[in-house]
Amino acid sequence: MRLMARFAAAVLLLDQVTKFIVVQWIGLDRIGQMAVLPPWLNLRMAWNRGINFGLFAGEDEITRWALVVMALAISAWVWHWVSRHPQGLRGQVAAGLLIGGALGNVIDRIAYGAVADFLNVSAPFWDNPFSFNVADIAIFLGAAGLVLFTGEGKSGRG
Repeated sequence: MRLMARFAAAVLLLDQVTKFIVVQWIGLDRIGQMAVLPPWLNLRMAWNRGINFGLFAGEDEITRWALVVMALAISAWVWHWVSRHPQGLRGQVAAGLLIGGALGNVIDRIAYGAVADFLNVSAPFWDNPFSFNVADIAIFLGAAGLVLFTGEGKSGRG
């Protein structure tokens, strides 16, 4: 449990620090985009009011708060599940990644009304229109890790 909490806290902190730098210091919300290592890595501001790729996006407050409640419920369920069914090292890390990322995006929805996405990865001859953030990476890795590593380290009790 302690490992899961540490990973969740680390992801949450890293996510919020990077968003603060990008939005408050760099002002990417005003300038829109910035080349970092073109074409491979760019900063491209996008306010995501939905979930991945803008799915279920809505401008209304009901959608915003429904997504906050959903992320909090999923985080609480994962925390509860891991505390009742202890996982191995990789399962705890995966749960921490997912919870920390989900909470990072919850903070954005509360503070900004939308999730601050800013990382854009493209390639020569392919301009990716989508942006993401540290929390999105953590959520993806955490969910994949829970699928792959659930049950590792169980004591064999039935």
